[in-house]
Amino acid sequence: MARVRPMRADARRNYERLLTVAAEAFAEHGEGASLDDIAKRAGVGTGTLYRHFPTRQALLEAAYVDRVEAIAAHADEIAGSLPPGEALAEWLNELGVGMIQVRGLRALLSSAVTDVDSAAATVCATTMKTAATRLVEAAQREGTLRGDVDPMDVLRLAHGVAAAAELADAQGKAIRRYLSLLMEGLRAGT
Repeated sequence: MARVRPMRADARRNYERLLTVAAEAFAEHGEGASLDDIAKRAGVGTGTLYRHFPTRQALLEAAYVDRVEAIAAHADEIAGSLPPGEALAEWLNELGVGMIQVRGLRALLSSAVTDVDSAAATVCATTMKTAATRLVEAAQREGTLRGDVDPMDVLRLAHGVAAAAELADAQGKAIRRYLSLLMEGLRAGT
């Protein structure tokens, strides 16, 4: 059994600096931000970047995992204060706004809901799917959501709604309207 050695202090600093700079770069340039520029801005070589984050996807996930977990955790808070169907719609709005406001988040969630075997699926998709499952199943028990709707369907549709809302006005002002149209189509009895 191999023991995992703790990270040296300088390696930990490099890791943290890379995450900080990556989050800034993704915010400025989206998920296509230059990894070489990220390494340079963090004051490390590209080898150090790739040693910590072997793929762009791994860096993107590490930069946004806290944000994804916070959005997922907020599902429980919303569910505690609203009826199930409304809670689902409100959480999807928060998720959609997050995908529009945080450049790179939509790309991360896109791969998380399409590629079940990716590294993103292990953390981001699992986290989001768990939150969505609780809300979807509650809305189905309440009778406000169709029984044939799967949580991954809802996450994929929310991704599409965020993309459409961003196309409409680049700031997502149309997201509530589009989510309302989506929820109407998902309503039980339609």
